[in-house]
Amino acid sequence: MPDAAAEPGTAAARNAAEEESAFSHPAVEPDSTAGYGDHPDQVVDFYAPHGGAGPGGAAPVVVVLHGGSWRAPYDRRHISPFAGFLARRGFAVASVEYRRGAEGTGVDGSGDPVAGRWPDTFDDVAAALDALPELVRRHLPQADVRRTVLTGHSAGGHLALWAAARHLLPADAPWRTDRPTPLRGVVALAPIADFEVADKLDVCGGAARQLLGEGELFAERRPYVDPALLLPTGIATTLVQGRADVDVPQAVAEAYADAAAKAGEVVGVTLLEDVGHYPLIDPAADACAVVTEEIAQLAW
Repeated sequence: MPDAAAEPGTAAARNAAEEESAFSHPAVEPDSTAGYGDHPDQVVDFYAPHGGAGPGGAAPVVVVLHGGSWRAPYDRRHISPFAGFLARRGFAVASVEYRRGAEGTGVDGSGDPVAGRWPDTFDDVAAALDALPELVRRHLPQADVRRTVLTGHSAGGHLALWAAARHLLPADAPWRTDRPTPLRGVVALAPIADFEVADKLDVCGGAARQLLGEGELFAERRPYVDPALLLPTGIATTLVQGRADVDVPQAVAEAYADAAAKAGEVVGVTLLEDVGHYPLIDPAADACAVVTEEIAQLAW
């Protein structure tokens, strides 16, 4: 008998079809690429605005952080159609690459790719955000860096929320800033936004625990990287979440929003009916247009 999970109409079948659609688009080449460090993964792709959306004037900057469970096989190319989609709607786009899980596989050289590198993944995102204002001025001269919105999908949504909260990090954190990053806002797409809930739900094959480490390391490192513990940010934040998401379930976004409320901050949560994990970054999906509108509301 066929696997019931793969039968038409099941959540797994729907998720597979949405993933196939999102990954079916050819990669969109950037207008330019620049490094923010010496490692091959320490680069940013820039997409000049090609559309006429918005009220005119200098284009806002959208910084894109890709997902993929912080694992090596998933790089920025899979989100390049989304970056191109944003550029065609009048945004200047900076798509950030960063070091992910160790090339190869598990610690012992077998098994699935490991999620993230500690502390390299966070070193890179912090360095990229610090370098971006000057890089944007050089590579996207038609952009207004004062109107910058951070967005990211899944693990990238986590990194976007984290990057906006660096001023709240523990005093000994190497990535801490002395003031909030000047942002118009954050639009996090199906983000891994609460590590405790994500760990309980085994989101993305236990990616959060792989990223931080097992045992005591998970608890010790959470205050440095878990967005749900880094509140209130004082930065306008919206989460966009598909109700039918089986990869990063709705409960993760809701846990972050609840934590924000307890910290005295209102976080917007846009829930999309009959939408899973991948349509949020799929230019062929209606959900992607919703995401663009959420970004525009903060950017312009």
